[in-house]
Amino acid sequence: MALLLRMVARQGLYSSRSQLGIIYRHAVPMGTTAKEEMNKFWAKNTGLNRPVSPHISIYSWSVPMMMSILHRGTGVGLSGGIAAFAVAALVLPENYPQYLDLIHSMSYGPQFLAFSKFALAFPMAYHTFNGVRHLIWDVGKGFKVPEVYRSGYLVIALTVLTSVALAAM
Repeated sequence: MALLLRMVARQGLYSSRSQLGIIYRHAVPMGTTAKEEMNKFWAKNTGLNRPVSPHISIYSWSVPMMMSILHRGTGVGLSGGIAAFAVAALVLPENYPQYLDLIHSMSYGPQFLAFSKFALAFPMAYHTFNGVRHLIWDVGKGFKVPEVYRSGYLVIALTVLTSVALAAM
């Protein structure tokens, strides 16, 4: 029996030993290095002409996929924007109304201001509406494929309408 355990341990599995009723498992070298294993892996996949997975060319882009990517991007962008605004508020010498007056005095056209408002409102509206969609999913509702697409299109429509309405103010 001891010979069998030593043979199994040498083949790269593990050895276990009981001390005070507790089984301890000790890692045993497998006989090959990680580099050798990776070389075998890549040689096999290259020989079988397999693509690197996940690879962008094997996926067909869908609305839920794009919305997931955009949700993550808006989350990162909003977090970065809030952090930058907080740092600016701490570091800059004047107060907020002073900088708001400075922006108004620059005499940008109404189109530029509307675009700027839209650019600020869109990520906030999208992330909010898509977050509500995710909360509904957390309850376990809306996972059928038609419902996923319907809720996705609803989020897009609400985001555009809300962003346009906020930019027009």
